Amino acid sequence: MQFKEIYHRILSEFFPEHLIIQFGDQKLFYRKRTWRVFDEEKNTWEERGLRYGENPDQPAALYELVGGNLILGDCRFIDPERGLVSALKEEDFLQFGKHPSKINLTDIDSGLNIIKYLMDKPSACIIKHNNPCGVAQGETLVQALERAFLADRIAAFGGCVVLNRPLDKETAEWISQFYFEVVVAPEYEEGTLEFLKKWKNLRIVKIEKIDRLQEYADLPFIEFKSLIDGGIIVQRSFVNQIRKPEDLKPALALYKGKEYRILREPTQKEIEDMLFGWAVIQGVTSNSVVFVKDKATCAIATGEQDRVGSVQIAIFKAYQKFADALSFKQYGIPYYELEQEIKEGKRPSEHKELIDEKVKEERGGLKGSVLISDGFFPFKDGPELAIREGITAILQPGGSERDHEVIEACNRANPPVAMAFTGQRCFRH
Repeated sequence: MQFKEIYHRILSEFFPEHLIIQFGDQKLFYRKRTWRVFDEEKNTWEERGLRYGENPDQPAALYELVGGNLILGDCRFIDPERGLVSALKEEDFLQFGKHPSKINLTDIDSGLNIIKYLMDKPSACIIKHNNPCGVAQGETLVQALERAFLADRIAAFGGCVVLNRPLDKETAEWISQFYFEVVVAPEYEEGTLEFLKKWKNLRIVKIEKIDRLQEYADLPFIEFKSLIDGGIIVQRSFVNQIRKPEDLKPALALYKGKEYRILREPTQKEIEDMLFGWAVIQGVTSNSVVFVKDKATCAIATGEQDRVGSVQIAIFKAYQKFADALSFKQYGIPYYELEQEIKEGKRPSEHKELIDEKVKEERGGLKGSVLISDGFFPFKDGPELAIREGITAILQPGGSERDHEVIEACNRANPPVAMAFTGQRCFRH
């Protein structure tokens, strides 16, 4: 068998049709989700569940919560009949494309988890491997999507596009220029599918409840983590508590009897970027930092073991992606192709020099941005790196023994950098 063929096969699975999970005397009832799909090779209709799990040799099944209510302590968990991804029916797949696997559906879910806090304006989120490549808001849907795309055009290749407004023709035509695995929207206007279906493997998904997604922001659910010994860890899902300006806390610290307070409070614009960035970062694998400017991500660093390393990687990515975006907008080709064509004598070196000068001037697009961190800064090294790149504000949970050092670093900056605390950590593993 050719190795590439394993990605096209559909793996058999033997998971039961129903699951019951019991918490004491409370029960939750689940039903396995399958779809009737036409197999073009066999020329027959077949009942199918997930293509496979995370890898082509892992069987997997999708279950929808269909019954039961769960109350633990003072927390009432999400009720049945609110299905999003788990409730997808055949008619919701406007094009099945290459039959969906676990990652396709968890990518959609990851995008919805971010978008649910960004419903006030047209918003776009491009997800890859359950992490955002780029997230942005705009005055129009196509503007939001283009901004999210250019935040990391390289990573967006083959990504999952999640939109919070009905897909219009202009946005559909824009999408059709590029290769994506999945497109999700609450509705598709007449004529949009003609553009999207030029990609025969594209999964085109309609989730009508996206227009009510803000309702899910306060609905906790149960999360399970399975251990290698068969055990499980259960936790309540994360609920974002930082959604409006008054949720932000003053950046101050007490150290050896002395109070340290930030000199400059964030502006309205910085606060808006802080709230936007906090909505994004709660959907990013930890340790993570996000740089945000004008309600669009500039750079996202995911899953790092040390926080200063996360800042370093985000800065490196910002410069790399900004150069690529400039090359793509100016010449219609990636930055690495621009370099190659100059080496081959097909382009003048001035093309690259102009882009490099712009990248240096704008510091990879980080100049004037806001730094968001999902956990506190244990040392001042990360913030100082970001300050040197021209950020104007920082949002972080606070609570480090060295908060006073970070405050002093912000106050020493010229001009001083604003900072606020959330009082909430949002690790995601």
